[in-house]
Amino acid sequence: MKIRLGYVALSKALENTTTSRTMTYTNFVKEQKPYEQLYMIIKSNLNDLKKILIYNSKNNIHFYRLTSKLIPLATHNQVHYDYIIPFKKQFQRLSQLIQKTQIRMDTHPDQFAVLNSVHKSIVQNTIEILQYHYQILDALQIKKKTILIHIGGNTFGKDKSISRFINNFKNLPDYLKKTIAIENDDKIFTAKDVLYIAKQLDIPMVFDYHHFICNHDENERFEDYIKEIFQTWKQETPKIHFSSPKSKLKKEFRSHHDYINSDSFIKFIENIKFLNRDFDVMIEAKAKDDALFRLVRELKYKTNYKFIDETTFEIR
Repeated sequence: MKIRLGYVALSKALENTTTSRTMTYTNFVKEQKPYEQLYMIIKSNLNDLKKILIYNSKNNIHFYRLTSKLIPLATHNQVHYDYIIPFKKQFQRLSQLIQKTQIRMDTHPDQFAVLNSVHKSIVQNTIEILQYHYQILDALQIKKKTILIHIGGNTFGKDKSISRFINNFKNLPDYLKKTIAIENDDKIFTAKDVLYIAKQLDIPMVFDYHHFICNHDENERFEDYIKEIFQTWKQETPKIHFSSPKSKLKKEFRSHHDYINSDSFIKFIENIKFLNRDFDVMIEAKAKDDALFRLVRELKYKTNYKFIDETTFEIR
């Protein structure tokens, strides 16, 4: 059973490196040459993405989430420009690096992607967000594209909200349907709910441990669902999300801690090792790769897990 650890978007080890430089629409309309400014920002973001990918390669990080903010104002309805062709050479160089290292990359649109909304304009905007993410993954020549989304809101109740999601999903272009994975959330849709939807649509489900402990029915255990959740990935390696609560206080419990509680992580791993199946873990912690490597150090001290490299270990 092999487990690989990954992190989200930005490396704490690389100072002054970010793939999320942006521009507000307010500043866009103030600029004398706004598109030139946008192109400069994109170029900088792509240059820093290269630095991050090289850093990941040198540190044997095999799983990484691309920021949603790589291209400023990409889905704004008042801003229209080509953010792929002018940067074709940069995307190609990044693609070559990705292919060489075989790093697994995915994306996770922000809270504005609400496919089950009752408002047609929001659903249309969500489709545009999904198309944007697809275009970026396509420009990077990632063959197995994954765009992870939540189910959305709860207008008119959970049952109707689930039905809207399923119906709206079925109306998506086929190329988008093939990229989408769904995740349980911390307030509305439980792991049981999302597993049901994943089965109905025959799409992968990402299990989020922190969201589960925030939002599950009484007497539910994640062990009761994890096998079926992993089966939604078929032959592909499943992935999960792991984070720790910021504190035990109710108002902060849903927020992510800077680091990972290693005892909680070990308990989780021990409870699902009966599956004997490889999977990837996205570490969702504010300290990013620093949290990943601190967790690795603690695992080496507290367990007998066999580390294959800096971020990959085996359990037998």
